[in-house]
Amino acid sequence: MAGSAQHFDVISMGRIGVDLYPQQSGVPLAHVKSFGKFLGGSAANVAVAAARLGRRSAVITRTGDDPFGTYLHQRLTEFGVDDRWVTPVHGLPTPVTFCESFPPDDFPLYSYRRPSAPDLQIHTDELDYFAIRSARILWITGTGLSGEPSRSATLAALKARGRAGTTVFDLDWRPALWNDTAWADAEEARPYYVEALGHATVAVGDLDDCEIATGVREPRACAEALLAAGVELAVVKQGPQGVLAVHRDGTTVEVPPVEVEVVNGLGSGDAFGGALCHGLLSGWEVPNVMRYANAAGALVASRLACSSAMPTGPEVEDLLAGVPEPRAARPLPAPPHPTDPGATAPSATA
Repeated sequence: MAGSAQHFDVISMGRIGVDLYPQQSGVPLAHVKSFGKFLGGSAANVAVAAARLGRRSAVITRTGDDPFGTYLHQRLTEFGVDDRWVTPVHGLPTPVTFCESFPPDDFPLYSYRRPSAPDLQIHTDELDYFAIRSARILWITGTGLSGEPSRSATLAALKARGRAGTTVFDLDWRPALWNDTAWADAEEARPYYVEALGHATVAVGDLDDCEIATGVREPRACAEALLAAGVELAVVKQGPQGVLAVHRDGTTVEVPPVEVEVVNGLGSGDAFGGALCHGLLSGWEVPNVMRYANAAGALVASRLACSSAMPTGPEVEDLLAGVPEPRAARPLPAPPHPTDPGATAPSATA
């Protein structure tokens, strides 16, 4: 992957594919009559979410050399995401994922990623290490660690980056999306999670993800274990119980969920991730970052799609109108960049 002098706010590395979501809710997949086609995959969605909020974003991933791969390039470009590091893999199909929709909390996935997903075929010698080091935020995932050669490439990116900027580790424990070359169980996976945490500055995941990474499940214990592993900020998503965030400086934030009518919960975590990046880049206080990201996730849960449902800044602000302002805390240092868009924190009425 060729080098570039352009610096990015966010570079995400990992999963991409085509989502085919039913246009009939509450219907088993066998009886669905029509589907909507969308760009999907967590790394791609996070890059889209960040771009929707005005950030320069790019994604490192791979597709099949097929019409679905062409479609994903087109959609990334339309969303304002740089696709220079999205390359084809000959002989492997672009992954396709179907879901069933039974709101508010049941969205079974059927993902076709065999014999191997192209996004697990990222190689160390293809990486643009200059871009990886210079990005203000690098976003990596547990899925990226689940199989070779992606695992080695992800760890190489982390090592090359060192402590430059902010590195977010999306713990992302998703065995249903992996293949036969992935880990057999949590015990096999945990050493790689621990290694990645040693290079990360932020860890984010739900309770299942955190348990894989730390061996504990109680939210505060998860956060403390993630901090002990080396990160500066631990973010534990708890679904209907909201979000817990603990910073190494002692700041602890518990943000309740934003109530919406759930249509499809599958993209909410990626919207949360893109908004998390936006808040970190803006240097907001921890409570404001969590409040904003939580609202962005809620907005996407109220919509059918993932990528095309990612909210803009005004949409998040509108949803937050009337939501109580979180308590004050010390601001986080924003990852430096000479051309920062200069976003401001959400106001007390936002």
